[in-house]
Amino acid sequence: MREDYVHGYSDREAIRLVDQAKTLASLLHHDIKFPDGSSILEAGCGVGAQTITLARNSPKAEITSVDISEPSLEQAKSLIKKEGIKNVQFERADIMELPFDDESFDHMFICFVLEHLPDPNAALESLKRVIRKGGTITVIEGDHGSCYFHPETEEAITAWQCLIEVQKELNCNPLIGRELYPLLTDAGFNKVQIDPRVVYVDKSKPELVEGFIKNTIIAMVNGIKDQALDSGLIRRKEWEKGIEGLYQSAEPSGTFFYNFYKGMAYK
Repeated sequence: MREDYVHGYSDREAIRLVDQAKTLASLLHHDIKFPDGSSILEAGCGVGAQTITLARNSPKAEITSVDISEPSLEQAKSLIKKEGIKNVQFERADIMELPFDDESFDHMFICFVLEHLPDPNAALESLKRVIRKGGTITVIEGDHGSCYFHPETEEAITAWQCLIEVQKELNCNPLIGRELYPLLTDAGFNKVQIDPRVVYVDKSKPELVEGFIKNTIIAMVNGIKDQALDSGLIRRKEWEKGIEGLYQSAEPSGTFFYNFYKGMAYK
């Protein structure tokens, strides 16, 4: 199991990931469909949160989902079984040392993974090896530097910045969304296209107020509370005021903005 995953492997985090995936499914997956009979590698599937939508959108594709964490894979298997999905098989594997022959898969899908890797360039090179010539890679990442909210209290900004700093302390990149184009290009992929996917929330979108602001964003920030306090990035009272400030963006007078990036390229 990786020890550098910023949010940890708790049951609470697994729930957050599934809630996040359900909330963002239409935004992130509406145009991701693979041909019948094609072979797909989902790299870094985690607890299977994205796997559900991936499999349902391409029910006749053959999906292999891998992750380095055995407990996460067990949760993913249980989740997929519960959902009655039949076109996914799971395997424990390290993205940096994939146990597959060259050009084993027609297409690749990787979501919210590169930001947690110390060397995303090397990861993309490793992934590229197992994609057939002419096949595609689809990458989805967030960018924590794209977050704006109202009202914007000083403590809320500091709490959000803690999320960025804790991830940077692990030698990972919380701002990777804006770098997808050069990363894919430098890895030698062709016809690279980047599509920003904006999430904007106000009281007219109650499902996003609950599902995105509260259950995704604030839950994600709360997940690094101990690391932020232990690192001295913030004091406890300031943290508590910061979380209160973030919750104000979920009030009727509040708004929230965040930018995801979807990249697609060919080998």
